[in-house]
Amino acid sequence: MVKISNRLMTAAALVTQGYTLADVGTDHGYIPIYLLQQKKIPSAIAMDINEGPLERAKEHIALYGLQAYIQTRLSDGVAALKPGEVEAVLIAGMGGGLIMHILKDGEKVCQSAKELILQPQSEIERVREFLREEGYTILAEDMVYEDGKFYPMMKVQYQGKNAQKASEVLKLSDLYGGLLLQNRHPVLKTFLEKEKLIYTGIKENLEKQPASEKIRTRLAEVQDTLHYNELALQFYV
Repeated sequence: MVKISNRLMTAAALVTQGYTLADVGTDHGYIPIYLLQQKKIPSAIAMDINEGPLERAKEHIALYGLQAYIQTRLSDGVAALKPGEVEAVLIAGMGGGLIMHILKDGEKVCQSAKELILQPQSEIERVREFLREEGYTILAEDMVYEDGKFYPMMKVQYQGKNAQKASEVLKLSDLYGGLLLQNRHPVLKTFLEKEKLIYTGIKENLEKQPASEKIRTRLAEVQDTLHYNELALQFYV
């Protein structure tokens, strides 16, 4: 049985039982192997932009005797995937900017999937904002803390664009994850408490500095972050 990190296991748990899967940026191919071994998916396509990781994935797939169930494809994002070819697309372990690029470039493929499992490593707020603006609905969210880093992740589905007016509720959802807040996710609470501590320290340090336009601008940014942090922590009261 293949062993995977808690981060990858949590992302794999968001895949719907019985769905065919494309794992974008598969690296070692561990998630498709794990899901096949768990009998959660019937088949998968492991994809990567680089030959090296794809060769390692092939070796691992063969090691576990799953060649009949997992294909491998050299692919830049979802370029080697046809619309409707799989039901679930998993994109984990990449920066938020790259994930948004993949979704935009592979729009037809991503919109045709029944679900996308995303685990952006950066620009989390921007990714959530992008998803909302592009017509994706967040169906589920989870978050883990592993090796000193927080990993939020989400299951989304394209449902068409629906203009929404800017509001504090939308801002909170983009910043922290609306479902994570609603469900009072314990890992998010830890993140919020750490964020409050860090930004309170920054604020106190800035207030000690000689006044300048740069300091005032930065102080306003920090106070804005603390404002939304406080609103988010209210969910846990």
